Amino acid sequence: MSLLERLNNDMKQAMKNKDKDKLSVIRMVKASLQNEAIKVKKDGLSEDEEMTVLSRELKQRKDSLQEFKAAGRDDLADKTQGEIEIIQQYMPEQLGEEKLLAIVNETIAEVGASTKADMGKVMAAIMPKVKGKADGGLVNKLVQQQLS
Repeated sequence: MSLLERLNNDMKQAMKNKDKDKLSVIRMVKASLQNEAIKVKKDGLSEDEEMTVLSRELKQRKDSLQEFKAAGRDDLADKTQGEIEIIQQYMPEQLGEEKLLAIVNETIAEVGASTKADMGKVMAAIMPKVKGKADGGLVNKLVQQQLS
C-alpha cells in the first residue's frame, strides 16, 4: 500500500472517529506531498521523494517543539508533540544507534575519510543510505565522533 493510500485510509478513519488532531496532521502531510508533486511536475512521487517530504515535515515540527519549550509554551509544545507522533507512524522504522554506527564506519572506510575536514564527503555519502531511517543530527554526531 502506498503512502498516499495509507493517508487516505487513515484520514477516513480519523473522520469516522472524529479525531480532529490526527485528521489535521494527515491533511497537512497530504498537502505537502501534493505540493511537492506539483513542484517537481509529476503526477506521483517516488518513495524516496515521499520520505523526503515526511522527513521535512517531521524536522519542522521537532524544531518548533524546541522553540515552544524554550518559550515556555507548553500548550503548543504538547500539540506539536502529538503531531510528531502521528507523522512518525508513516516513517520507516528508525535505525538503532548500533546499526547506524556500523553504517557510519562502513561509509567512512568507503570514502577514505580520516579527519574532520572529510566530514562533508562522509555526510554526502551516508545520508542517501539512511534517508528517513535516522535523524540527521544523530548521524552528524556519530560521524564527528568517529572522525575525531
